[in-house]
Amino acid sequence: MARDPNCIFCRIVAVEIPAAVVYEDEAVIAFLDIGPLAEGHLLMTPKVHYADVTQIPPSVAANLGAALPPLGRALLKVTGAEGFNVLCNQGRSAGQVVQHVHFHLIPRKSDDGLGFRWNAGSYEAGRAEELVAAYQKAIANA
Repeated sequence: MARDPNCIFCRIVAVEIPAAVVYEDEAVIAFLDIGPLAEGHLLMTPKVHYADVTQIPPSVAANLGAALPPLGRALLKVTGAEGFNVLCNQGRSAGQVVQHVHFHLIPRKSDDGLGFRWNAGSYEAGRAEELVAAYQKAIANA
């Protein structure tokens, strides 16, 4: 199993450092965030080391996707949250601190004070179509 000996999440997977693990299977591990934004804040990560989400193979993405619904249901039940955010910070400019793919599951309640910025914009005429074509070409060549 590929790992980085300097990666804190790889060290958690290898049981070299403690973590409050709530879920584990052959491919995925989920544990409480040590700096939670809300009580019950989870981190879900593949056991194999990938620095960013663009590197993970489809099988790893499928394993993460399969773990998400039961983790989400458990989070809602255990925390009494009304909902939750699923967040993946991809790259340092997006706030990724640990360079190992991971997803935050953050319990949310009305008036919890967490908030987030969503500065929605719009596209100029024709720009959306240009972007669609560019995305389709990039995906076909990926």
